[in-house]
Amino acid sequence: MSFHDPLVLAVAPNGAYKQKADHPAVPLTAAELGAEARRCLDAGAAMIHLHVRTPAGRHLLDAGAYRDATQAIRAAVGQALVVQVTTESGRVYAPPQQMAVVRELVPEAVSVAVRELVPDPSHEREAAGFFAWLAQAGIMTQVILYDAADVLRWRSLRERGVVPDAPWFLLFVLGRYSAGQRSAPVDLLPFLAAHDGPEPWAVCAFGPQENACMMAAAAFGGHLRVGFENNLLLPDGSVAADNAALVRRAADGVRAMGRALADAAALRQGRA
Repeated sequence: MSFHDPLVLAVAPNGAYKQKADHPAVPLTAAELGAEARRCLDAGAAMIHLHVRTPAGRHLLDAGAYRDATQAIRAAVGQALVVQVTTESGRVYAPPQQMAVVRELVPEAVSVAVRELVPDPSHEREAAGFFAWLAQAGIMTQVILYDAADVLRWRSLRERGVVPDAPWFLLFVLGRYSAGQRSAPVDLLPFLAAHDGPEPWAVCAFGPQENACMMAAAAFGGHLRVGFENNLLLPDGSVAADNAALVRRAADGVRAMGRALADAAALRQGRA
C-alpha cells in the first residue's frame, strides 16, 4: 500500500450510540440511512459502515434489519457504495451472537474487532473457524484494532494460523483511550510502528482533529473513515451539518494532496 494507491473514503454515519439528541441529522431508520448514503456518495464516499437500531434507537445486530437498511441504501445509490455491516458488541452481544448474524446475513462487507471476537485464547478455536469462513465466503472483512497491542495480537493470530491468509483490511482507531476521546495525528504513529504486515489499513478518529488525522493517514498511504459515529465536529470546532460535510472535507483534502479517490468498483476489484 502506498501514497499512489487510490484512497478508500468510508463514512460511519451513526454508530451504536448516537441519537437525535446528539445531532438531529444522525440517521437511525432505513429510510434515513438511504438518504444519507446518497449525500455521502455525492461527497466522495465509496463505502458506508452500517449500524442498525431498534425502534427505540438502541444498538441492534439483526440480519432482517440489516437487509432492510441495505435495501434502502441500494434503492438510493445502487451498487455505487460498498455496504459494510458491523459486528460491534455495543455492550450487548457476545462473540457467538456477533458471528451468527454475519453467517445468517452473508453481507458484502463486515467489520470485526479482534478484542471482541477473540477476547482471550479460549476463543481462538471458534474465531479461527469464523475467519476461515469469512475468507472462503469472499466477504470483504475489515479488522478493527484499538491500539498497538491489538496490532501485535493480530500479527500473532496471523503467524500462528488462527487467521488464514486472505485480503484482510485493518482499521486503526485513533485516540480511543485518550482523554475525552479527542484524537490527534500523532496517535497514528504507534500503529504504524507495530504494523509490518501486508494488510492495507484505514483510520478513524474522534473530535475536532478528525480531519487532521485523516490527512496524516492519507499522507502515509492509508485509507479513511469519517462520520458521526465518532465525531460531529468540523476542524474549526463547529458542528457539521451532516455526515456529508465531514466526507466532503476529507475528500477535498485528499484531492489537494494529490491522491485519487477510489470508487466502490475499484474497492470490490481490489484495486484500492
